Parts: sequence; structure tokens; C-alpha cells
Amino acid sequence: MELRTLRYFVAVAEELHFGRAATRLHMSQPPLSRAVRQLEAEVGALLFDRSPTGVTLTAVGAVLLDEARALLDHADRVRVRVSAAAGSATVTVGILGDGTDPGVSRLAAAFRRVHPGVDVRVRDTDLTDPTCGLRAGLVDVALTRAPFDETALTVRALRSDPVGVVLRADDALAHRDRLRLAELDDRRWFRFPPDTDPVWQAYWHGGAPREGPVVRGVQECLQAVLWNGTVGLAPLGHDLPAELAVVPLADMAPSRVVAVWNEGDANPLVRSFVEIATAAFRR
Repeated sequence: MELRTLRYFVAVAEELHFGRAATRLHMSQPPLSRAVRQLEAEVGALLFDRSPTGVTLTAVGAVLLDEARALLDHADRVRVRVSAAAGSATVTVGILGDGTDPGVSRLAAAFRRVHPGVDVRVRDTDLTDPTCGLRAGLVDVALTRAPFDETALTVRALRSDPVGVVLRADDALAHRDRLRLAELDDRRWFRFPPDTDPVWQAYWHGGAPREGPVVRGVQECLQAVLWNGTVGLAPLGHDLPAELAVVPLADMAPSRVVAVWNEGDANPLVRSFVEIATAAFRR
């Protein structure tokens, strides 16, 4: 059995649909179907029960799926270790805005322990690109915040944070225990450029069009509040200057910290990074 054919089989088994699996593998459906039929001939049994709406695993297919996953994981680990020994293993990570999150520090320490020979390159990005350069091919995996347009991307939720409104400390609303978005409708907000991801904008603009200064980075957001008395949203838990305050919002959905990578990316370092990140952000 070839590793490539086993990867094809696993994709079909996970998608339960040849068309979706072909899309995920960035190939056309006919050669995928041929490869699976050849694998069935090699095994000597059907791996899928086929129907017009998709496929289901046979008992033989379920056994092969477990074994194939284990074999592919082992092959990926071998490839990473050999590449690291040769000094050629690298992974580029995009981090949105502020890399001071304790989860990032735990992730970095854990990743170094697991992959001591891997060269990790970090690309800091501003708040106008929630995918941190992933769509442009500038990074392999991103640590960012949802929501954003997830087309052709795979997203793994790592943590959820409540959201509040950033105010100047001398603002009358800064002394409230909790606010609602409607209480901020008459305020000027810091906002993102018009060409920013619309899903991202809608969330961080509180679901309504806003007027106010255009910002790109975390510090620009804070300075807009400090100097101009504008308001805007931010996840709770970050340290702020004494001149600023964050008041929780009662009617705002939490902000999700996520790992995101390109759909169908089989890079074992990316997969390992995501698994380590999942554990690091649970603490």
C-alpha cells in the first residue's frame, strides 16, 4: 500500500463523499475513485458502501481507517524528525496583533520540547487581516480570533474570551459593571478599513455601521480611545494602561481564539502545531 493512496482513502473516509474528498485533496474525482478501487482490489474487500448521496465505511474500511491514520501519523513524524536533523524543517506562524497571550508562551515552550530542531518563523500582523497572511501564502498556520470568512480554511477553536468595550477611565460609562451595545450607539468608534474581511468587521463593529477613526493595530485602537475618547471592542483579560478601562458587554458573543490553516494542508508540522496549541490553550 502506498502512503499517497492511504491519504486518499482517509480523506474519503472522513468526508464520506468522493467529491468533497477530491476538493480537499486538490484533485479531480476520477483519479481519486480509481485509486480507491485499486486499494479495494489490493485489500480484497470493499472499503465503502456507495450511494448517490455519498458513501459509508464497511467493517473492513473502519479497520483500515484506524490503521491508516496510525501509519500516516508515524510516517509524518519520521519525515519531521529527518527534516529537523537535516536542518531543513521550518514552520511559519502568523500571530494576530498581540503575542503576549499566556497561551502563546505555553505553546512556544511545548512546541520547542516536541520539535527542538524545527525553525519557527513568526509573522506579526495587524488587525486588518484576521488570517495573518494565510490566504496570501505568507504563513503555514495562524493564531488569531474568529469570526472571519472561513472559505477553504480549517479552523480549530482553542479558547473563548468574553468581550467588553474599551473606554477612557474618566468616561461616565467606565464605572458601570456591565453595558449593552445599544448604550454605545451615539459614540464614535475606532473601526477597520473598508476592505477588511466583512465578517470580521461586523463582529468587532458590534453588528452596525460605525463612525470614527480608522485603525490597523492594537496600539492605534488604544490611542484612539485615549486621545479622542472613541470606544471599541476588545477581549477581556488584557492589561491596559491605567488611563483606560474595559467594561464587559452583556449582549456580545465571546471572541474565539483559534488556530487556522489551509484546508487539505497535509504538512505534519502544521498538524502537530495545532494539537500542541489545543493542549496549551486549555490550561
